[in-house]
Amino acid sequence: MLSIRLYLYITLSLCFIKTFAQSPPDNYNIVWTTPSHSSAGSMPCGGGDVGLNVWVEDGDILIYFSRSGSFDENNTLLKGGRLRIRMNPSPFSNGSFSQQLHLREGNIVIKAGLKFQANIWVDVYRPAVHIDMNSRTPVSTTATYESWRTEDRQTTGRANNANSYKWAGKQAPGGKVITHKDSIRFQKDQVVFYHHNAPGPSIFDVTVHQQGLDSVRSLIPNPLKDGCFGGSLRGAGMVADGTTTGHYINTDFTGWRLKSKTPRKNQKILLVLATTSNSWQDTLNTTIREVDAHAATAEAATKSWWRSFWQRSFIYINSPDTSSVQWQTGRNYQLFRYMLGCNATSRWPTKFNGGLFTWDPSLTDTSLPYTPDFRNWGGGTMTAQNQRLVYFPLTRSGDFDIQRQQLDFYLHLLRTAELRTRTYWGHAGACFTEQLENFGLPNSAEYGWDRPSGHDKGLEYNAWLEYEWDTVLEFCLMMLDQQLYTGADIHEYLPFIQSCVTFFDEHYQYLATRRGRRNLDGDGHLILYPGSGAETYKMAYNPSSTIAGLHTILTRLIELPPAYGDDSTRKRWAAMLSHIPPLPIRYFDGHPAIAPAQAWSRINNKECPQLYPVFPWGIYGVGKPGLDTALNTWKYDTDAIRFRSYVGWKQDNIFAARLGLTQEAASLTTKKLANSGRRFPAFWGPGFDWTPDLNWGGSGAIGLQEMLLQTDGEKIFLFPAWPKEWDVHFKLYAPYSTTVEATLEHGQLTGLRVTPENRRKDIILPDATRAPN
Repeated sequence: MLSIRLYLYITLSLCFIKTFAQSPPDNYNIVWTTPSHSSAGSMPCGGGDVGLNVWVEDGDILIYFSRSGSFDENNTLLKGGRLRIRMNPSPFSNGSFSQQLHLREGNIVIKAGLKFQANIWVDVYRPAVHIDMNSRTPVSTTATYESWRTEDRQTTGRANNANSYKWAGKQAPGGKVITHKDSIRFQKDQVVFYHHNAPGPSIFDVTVHQQGLDSVRSLIPNPLKDGCFGGSLRGAGMVADGTTTGHYINTDFTGWRLKSKTPRKNQKILLVLATTSNSWQDTLNTTIREVDAHAATAEAATKSWWRSFWQRSFIYINSPDTSSVQWQTGRNYQLFRYMLGCNATSRWPTKFNGGLFTWDPSLTDTSLPYTPDFRNWGGGTMTAQNQRLVYFPLTRSGDFDIQRQQLDFYLHLLRTAELRTRTYWGHAGACFTEQLENFGLPNSAEYGWDRPSGHDKGLEYNAWLEYEWDTVLEFCLMMLDQQLYTGADIHEYLPFIQSCVTFFDEHYQYLATRRGRRNLDGDGHLILYPGSGAETYKMAYNPSSTIAGLHTILTRLIELPPAYGDDSTRKRWAAMLSHIPPLPIRYFDGHPAIAPAQAWSRINNKECPQLYPVFPWGIYGVGKPGLDTALNTWKYDTDAIRFRSYVGWKQDNIFAARLGLTQEAASLTTKKLANSGRRFPAFWGPGFDWTPDLNWGGSGAIGLQEMLLQTDGEKIFLFPAWPKEWDVHFKLYAPYSTTVEATLEHGQLTGLRVTPENRRKDIILPDATRAPN
């Protein structure tokens, strides 16, 4: 790796005259030329905080719709329902067919030859779904709102994996988990529907009581209380046409049908959604008025938003063979980013286990014959090790505004985490657990109902999750990166970050003094025991993932501009940093490698936290000291080799990229981002979680980004693990408000644009990519 300052100066004219003809996202549009067989063959569409699954089946246009934050009293993330649109005569009865996702404009267009077209899009700025249909000849249209929540439904067994009771359904009020029915009615010529969370105790109350926090219940936010969400369906020139019943996949449903008064060539159908904790009908009416007031401009504004989204960042892998794994990798990276864009303005983070795009579960696993509301690993439960992989790639792609929804989720729960610490142990700091409910407490089933008498109330009685507290530090890193990459004011995040590191400093001194006379070891370091190396190395002594995380976060705090923290605060940060022990080392045939911990009692999962100092913590990597030790860990650590995979949340492709291992990074990343095997190529999974598996896509996206661009201080390494035979055009983000756009063709750098200009001097390229003068 050589500095190219002089080279860049000599070839500056080349960089300016070179045409940066962006490979448009149109090249990656998904086009189907036949209808689908089921919801598993659906295509995603969305905007704002609304997601759709769209498909055509047996002559009908079908749409599942979901909105972020639709949590019921059991903390299931409920779907809004299903729309069925039927035309008579059917335009799909014969002739050509196409269904196309237009990435550039964020919409889906369904065509039947030249005689029919449906444009389906979601308003980015308002919760409204538009279905605009045009036909050469007049057709009669019915639009049916279909619901499977027309009666109270008890969920049992594995069906409770969709909510926060999981395997402990008997702990629900009355000993039964009930999904309560929705309210659905015709209101003049529209269908109005909503789910109102039942009064009385919910999973929130059950959890608070279980964990001994009744005395501070009023201080804990309750997102489930009085929750009400739903919407209205109407169509131009359409009237109520009664109800119907039916059965789809495994679930009975009732439909409320609208029909066109007379056959029409043009038919507009509008679905407007509303969510509130009070006066739901007023909220719906206000939203409808706002949607109607912007009817003339909403589509253009939505298209403009999507175009700006695609201009912000991209990776286009240019291959003449669209069946090649590298072309699929580039295309599916864009599709993953599109799915995150569909929830861009939500208060709630995109869930790793399906996001807004789940479908009938038996089509993923035939042993799960449940309703479309089902997903494994819960609706309102956020699992940090999974969620981080969804949100880390947003740093390199410059989607900092979207990333904030995950960061603000944690910020909103700071008080709850501090209450846990103060209530259970009497000291300061925020204790966040790995599996976290949307009200900030551990999931009740994972916390453990069958606990030994006198067991510490602050601990999860769980072989996988006990003592796993360090995962919140990765969100602290994202908060710090917001400032490093954009110069954003992060004063609002500073108390959060400080509280998280304070917990470790105070809690492990607290534990040490309960065991013996000294609060630190003989070298003045924390005794991080009991700890946890991810979910894998349990009852760990000085786990490397915790050490690396604390070292990086405290170092980054100290490196913040002077406006952050007064002298006493910075002295406290420095003192805490001095308490962090060194990373443990172990040897394989004489080769020093990073150990997962100084010691541990058992291996419980198949993660590789001994390489967390490489990613996410960046202590080792390309151009950094000690790279050989990290490489030894990759090459010789028998656990690291045994656990290596591309499936689900596995992040070995990221480790390989960060270590500059081009062949390994390319192999693992292309396997991750290859076509999913489903009709929509980026509907990966279930892996270890559910479909679509967004932490599968997220880990693939991070690996691809790191193959192209890595940073160390002011240094910007281009193509540190990129196969020279892969032509690519990309635009990614680096620290200090920097964007890098580059084109590599036939192994040669043929275009480079760095903004701001003075950051060109910090670019470092491999020798092989240098173009001839």
